[in-house]
Amino acid sequence: MRIFRQLDELPTFHNAVLTIGSFDGVHLGHQQLLARINGLAQERDGESIVITFHPHPRQVIYPNDDSLVLLTTTEEKLALFRRYGVDNVVVVPFTVAFSQQSADEYIQRFLVEKFQPSVIVIGYDHKFGLNRQGDLNYLKWHSKAFEYAVEEIAAQEVDDMAVSSTKVRRALQAGRVEDARRWLGHAYTLAGKVVKGQQLGRQLGFPTANIQVRNRHKLIPADGVYAVRVQVAETTYDGMLYIGERPSIEGVTERVIEVNIFAFQADIYDQDIRVTFYHHLRGDTAFDSLEGLKNQLAQDQDEAQRLLETLPAPAPPNNAVDGSVAIVILNYNGADYLRAYLPTVLDSIAKTDYRVIVADNASTDDSLAVMSAEFPQVAVIAMPKNLGFAAGYNQALAQVSADYLVLLNSDVKVTPNWLAPCLEALAAPDVAACQPKVKALERPEQFEYAGAAGGWLDSLGYPFCRGRIFATTEQDNGQYDRTAEIFWATGAALFIKAELFRNFGGFDGEYFAHAEEIDLCWRLKRAGYRILAVPESEVYHLGGGTLDYLSPRKAFLNFRNTLITSFKNEVGAKLFWWLPLRLVMDGLAGVLF
Repeated sequence: MRIFRQLDELPTFHNAVLTIGSFDGVHLGHQQLLARINGLAQERDGESIVITFHPHPRQVIYPNDDSLVLLTTTEEKLALFRRYGVDNVVVVPFTVAFSQQSADEYIQRFLVEKFQPSVIVIGYDHKFGLNRQGDLNYLKWHSKAFEYAVEEIAAQEVDDMAVSSTKVRRALQAGRVEDARRWLGHAYTLAGKVVKGQQLGRQLGFPTANIQVRNRHKLIPADGVYAVRVQVAETTYDGMLYIGERPSIEGVTERVIEVNIFAFQADIYDQDIRVTFYHHLRGDTAFDSLEGLKNQLAQDQDEAQRLLETLPAPAPPNNAVDGSVAIVILNYNGADYLRAYLPTVLDSIAKTDYRVIVADNASTDDSLAVMSAEFPQVAVIAMPKNLGFAAGYNQALAQVSADYLVLLNSDVKVTPNWLAPCLEALAAPDVAACQPKVKALERPEQFEYAGAAGGWLDSLGYPFCRGRIFATTEQDNGQYDRTAEIFWATGAALFIKAELFRNFGGFDGEYFAHAEEIDLCWRLKRAGYRILAVPESEVYHLGGGTLDYLSPRKAFLNFRNTLITSFKNEVGAKLFWWLPLRLVMDGLAGVLF
């Protein structure tokens, strides 16, 4: 991601798709907007641009207004924009002179001359220019002359975004950091410099680092005690944080923010640290004695450690695994499957920052109604027609920003710890994709047809799996319980690095369904990447949810697509003997069918 802070230093952008706003919090509503501009940019072979402002416009237009509170500083917003895959961010220095531009000047001298936009994505109520004279219709009126398109964000979407920011602020001001994390799509953070305090915590046996927050507009959560993680330099530690006026200490009235970092002894005065909030333990309480306070702090520490142990291990700084995982479920007429198995996915990510997205392939059942009524917290991408597995995922994933993608069938039931082992394996630089162990939902002692313990190809290009030959599946007796390199990973539960998925062109959309994951894995392997089966992760697949295993259509797609896959990827010399033999074998199979 490129960052620009001066308008006179901007490059020439190519097919720019841009949006404009303050994006405070970069919450789930904002993330859908970012996915939209990223998807439009990819469709146009262009680049996405977010235009935001520093300082916040209210600080310039209303300098005496002290009511402004912000969820994110500019630097925090930039880190989140990077996480969600934006190509370019322009931080416009907001000045009185900038605010005095007329609407015409704003369009011509700012938007058009600086960005040469191909598409501008903007809210229905967006106002710009001196005295807010410009609006959406004004922007559209100029679009023909300046050759850009305008995509409107509907009233409901804008309202959702605004309400989300307000809801997050109110939740944090009430101490409900768990709710804030759900609406943000990531945990709330607070950063500052460690300063000397009165060292009262040390006297109680719980030494603390006092944090001085530099940005006076940064929202401080409600007074109380929280389970947190603390980043010091390149290492992350568990801890508990206190916000309040220390009512148990006589003569102290100053509000402080202090954190007790578990198993930590180093001197970090004058260093910057970052605190991430995960759980609210209790409100601020006055105790009759210091001994009573000490006993409560011991209980707080035990509770914080218990809660933090349930979270995934903290990712190293700059490692994108934590918080940048998107689980994308492609659905077609699977309302019953969503009701049955989506809750297991949501339960498995309850204590993470991972996202779940349902991409609906123009279902004709009540799938969309089920999502709206029963799973309103899950983002939905609605496709205009049934594009099949391959093209459907391609179109949906173009709108998803994440570093790691998990492609999951709607008829898969996951286990509580199915994510961590595969994500850990995927973090290796030479690993492009992996899969969990796939077992049969209705016969849980057996491997399941679609992937089993990892896929292979025989010498004629016919796929088989460890744990499955043709339609015969093995019982799982632990025979494949070690992580191993495989040839292809199943599309029923495929973990893959998003950058590689994009760089290698995703699935071949002509496949419609079946063998597209084999083709993609083969292309990745030809480039030197490894594909792994990770049996520590386990899921249960019903199978045949979209096309029954005995369907003639399924048989046709399997034979056609595996033939095409080998023809595309096999070395040329082999094709002289391989292709005639393969056609004979397919002909015999056709007679059998």
